[in-house]
Amino acid sequence: MTPRGWASVVSAGVLLSLLSCGPAESSRGSQSRGQSTASGAATKRITAAILGDPRTIRNSINAAGGSGSVPGVDALEDLVNPSLAEMDNRGRWVARLAEAVPTTENSLWQIFPDGRMQTTWKLRVAANWHDGRPVTSEDFVFTATVGQDPEVPLFRDSMYQFIESIEAPDAKTVAINWNRPFIDATTMFNTTQTLPMPKHLLEGPFVEDKANFTAIPFWNEEFVGTGPFRIREWVRGSYLTLAANESYALGGPKIAEIQVRFIPDPSTLMANILAGGVDLTLGRTVSIDQAVQVRDKWPEGAIVASPVNWIAMYPQFVNPTPAIVGDVSFRKAVYQAVDRQEMADSLQAGLAQVAHSLLLPEEPEFRDVERSIVRYEYDPRRAIEAIEALGYTRGSDGVFRDATDERLTLELRTVKHDLYEKALYTVGGYLAHIGIPTEQNVVPPPRISDREYRATFQSFEVIENPNEFRSLERLRLSEAPLPENRFTGRNRVRYMNPTFDALLDRYLTTIPMQARAQVAGQIVHHMTDQLVWMGLFHQAEPTMIANRLQNVMARNQGSTQAWNAHEWDVK
Repeated sequence: MTPRGWASVVSAGVLLSLLSCGPAESSRGSQSRGQSTASGAATKRITAAILGDPRTIRNSINAAGGSGSVPGVDALEDLVNPSLAEMDNRGRWVARLAEAVPTTENSLWQIFPDGRMQTTWKLRVAANWHDGRPVTSEDFVFTATVGQDPEVPLFRDSMYQFIESIEAPDAKTVAINWNRPFIDATTMFNTTQTLPMPKHLLEGPFVEDKANFTAIPFWNEEFVGTGPFRIREWVRGSYLTLAANESYALGGPKIAEIQVRFIPDPSTLMANILAGGVDLTLGRTVSIDQAVQVRDKWPEGAIVASPVNWIAMYPQFVNPTPAIVGDVSFRKAVYQAVDRQEMADSLQAGLAQVAHSLLLPEEPEFRDVERSIVRYEYDPRRAIEAIEALGYTRGSDGVFRDATDERLTLELRTVKHDLYEKALYTVGGYLAHIGIPTEQNVVPPPRISDREYRATFQSFEVIENPNEFRSLERLRLSEAPLPENRFTGRNRVRYMNPTFDALLDRYLTTIPMQARAQVAGQIVHHMTDQLVWMGLFHQAEPTMIANRLQNVMARNQGSTQAWNAHEWDVK
């Protein structure tokens, strides 16, 4: 078999008929999707679905209750409670409750000579809570008070360690004083943990009973937010109905009502889509293979795939077996032996991109670092020559051997997950073709939490990782899981390079964008030149969108689909 056939073989399988997988509700006669009349005018309604059954509107509370992070709840939160700014589908911050996003150019982001800084947010005059009360700076001061209280840890964010104080100079101004430069300062009050809370409704319950603060009805049927939609009805285990908030700060939505169905089973979700009962999926839903089945049978809609993470090979840097894994020339040869384009096409139905770097081409920072990327194209002949140059020879069986006649064998490891395992076996097939047999190991469930076992893989681990720059914090020397720290830390490759740590420090403390981009280029060059992480492809997440919807997009890295929900419309 040719090496280009490996990915196709691994991804092949028999797929079940969708319509036999579960019950579906037709759109014919469905009140939630039809056109009714209100005050003589047509009322626009749509039906969405999430792959889960949330306990509350806040994911941090869902997780604490044992439900885990429920797919799509991030979008639900944005529909009812966006914050000062939202990340759009191109990775840019756009103002929502605030008049503008702080930058050094508009003087709302100030850096002081002693290393401290301040970000200032001006609230829109029209920003109100769903109950009609104005959104004020005191709401954000209260949110920070809750977030920093050790008795209510669900709302705490790590960025609080960089904050000296949060002030309310007037009712519509929030000033955040930072104790050090912090490039992600715009995420304060704009991430899941720090979304604003209405002081007038929550201060009493918080002060009176912190232990049961997250159990009050506010977090469910009685939720009051600031977003383009408000909760009208919540039927546990079934659906949530959202009504348009005509007083939304950016203007009333074009859609009057959204019904969000809770469908935890992927097959049932697909059947409902094909039957016309669902217009839109929110958050992570079905696999690429399942989405392709829908695409081929759903002329009323389209599948939009957006990259959310990348699948990569992670080399071992501490006592690898064989030791040659620690040689960057060998890693480059291994990389060139893998047809990553074929993997992206076959394992992601042609909906994913090859991962030449951590950053996606669509991200704003990409053009600043593109010239710094060291690229490696599929070239098995050159890979073989490079390995021979390292002192290995291929025997009569086609397998490489070293000077002592020992076979060159690599361990490839992953955890139990359909896509990871397919990627693992595909990489193994490419390496076997050039003469490197592999031992392919899937971590058994009992050892998933065995930190020492997970940290001491021999050669390469094939798994996903967030494809965002902030994830590089995991590569710090201090994050390497070692015996002396009981194998804690997120640096799975155990890469320990003080020079690289210094680059990270410079990047994280450089606020001006042009200067920061130069440091980012150096980081990307180091990563791709030394092959610290070896990206395979950017994992695509499918979103199902009915053709009748307008201005609705798939979520992107860092954003949810609801960032522009007030602009959603139907044809």
